[in-house]
Amino acid sequence: MRGRRLVVNPGDKYGRFTIINELPKMGGRRYFLCKCDCGNVKSVRLDDLTSGNIVSCGCYNREISKKVNTKHGMYEKRLYRIWCGIKGRCFNPNNTAYHNYGGRGITICEEWLDFKNFYDWAIKNEYKDNLTIERIDVNGNYGPSNCTWATMTEQKQNTRKAKRIEFNGQTKTLRQWAKHYGIHSSTLCRRLKDGWDLEKALTAPAYSLHRRSVCK
Repeated sequence: MRGRRLVVNPGDKYGRFTIINELPKMGGRRYFLCKCDCGNVKSVRLDDLTSGNIVSCGCYNREISKKVNTKHGMYEKRLYRIWCGIKGRCFNPNNTAYHNYGGRGITICEEWLDFKNFYDWAIKNEYKDNLTIERIDVNGNYGPSNCTWATMTEQKQNTRKAKRIEFNGQTKTLRQWAKHYGIHSSTLCRRLKDGWDLEKALTAPAYSLHRRSVCK
């Protein structure tokens, strides 16, 4: 059964947008002509309005960025570029990666809309310049409870295509399980390849070994 059609009237408010009128459908999607509080007029898809993925013509992000730049003076630092990259992927439909992030409903927690909060979390969680931000659950949002720092190699092991392992009612990637139990991912990989039972492979104490194994 199809859901009830949402009634949207001229004058309705979504974020900084005020509805002017509904436009013809495109690709089966409903679009509305909206006027932003700053005066700009923009065509916006209905689901972007209702989900909050798009809250302004772009003026909101520019204001936040300007405010943050003035306050912390870190706009040339790598951490600030990482933060801007997250916002772009989540909020900017013109971003080349938007369809994999904001387009799938992935957003940023309210706390991290303030760069200082993101910066404080990054430093507290051992940020280094050779690491990139990683979402533990690739279908989850950006926020303190779902993010960590990882090398590029580790990130590649946590894509939507990465193999998931279910154990005790939870599903994680091999690397996530290894981190959870405090063993190296190569150790866990080798054990599973050697035919170990999953529970034993995850919970048996790790010993120092001279030989190395590559997990593909």
